[in-house]
Parts: sequence; C-alpha cells; structure tokens
Amino acid sequence: MKPKFKTRFAWDQAQMLLQPAFIRVIDNLREQLEDSSWTGEYEDITDPYPGYVLHLTQGAAQHTINLWDVCYEVCFVAYPTAAVTDDSCEVDIDTNLFEPSGAVDWQRLEAKTQSLIKQIFEQLPPTK
Repeated sequence: MKPKFKTRFAWDQAQMLLQPAFIRVIDNLREQLEDSSWTGEYEDITDPYPGYVLHLTQGAAQHTINLWDVCYEVCFVAYPTAAVTDDSCEVDIDTNLFEPSGAVDWQRLEAKTQSLIKQIFEQLPPTK
C-alpha cells in the first residue's frame, strides 16, 4: 500500500528514514534467516507498484513478506498492512526515530527494526 503524507515536512522525514530502514530490514531478515530453518528468495515486483518481496519456504510451508510494507511499519506509526480497501493510506512518521536535532536516531531505528523482524519470524508456523 502506498503511503500518503500529511505535510511536506513528513515527506522530508520519510525521505531521511526509508533508505536506512530498508537496509536495516534486509540485514535483519538475513540474520533471522541464518538462525532459522526457513529459506528465503527475493523477488522484484512491479504490480501494483514497484517493490520487493521475500518468499520464505520451509518444506511445503510458504510465506511472503513485502519488504516495503515492513519498512513502512518501521518508519510510520500504526501503518496498516492489511484490511485497507484504498490503494494508499495517510501515515504518521514515527518521530521517536529522530534525535532532538532532527537527525535519524540509528539505535532506535535498529531496535525497532530488530523487534519487528523478530515478531514476523515468531508469527511464522512453528518449525518441525
């Protein structure tokens, strides 16, 4: 789902967060995959808009993760990943991910990303 920004300032904050969040998501997914019995394969997608997904496989079980949706969950407050009928949604930036100076707070960004990725893997069907 494509996010809508309430203000130009929110757009600017998102621009500061999205690339580092994407890198942190990829790295944390890699770390989780190394410690799990799931295997992963990345795929570029173009519909409904360009992006990337990670296909997880474990035996016959399969699960797909939209990487931009995970990034949006990291960067925004209460990002709706499902049950939205519109193709876009208005979002609020997680301002806790910034230092008082306006710079990205790298430790908070990493901590939130790690927590979210861990939660995703905990919700996968149990390994056998």
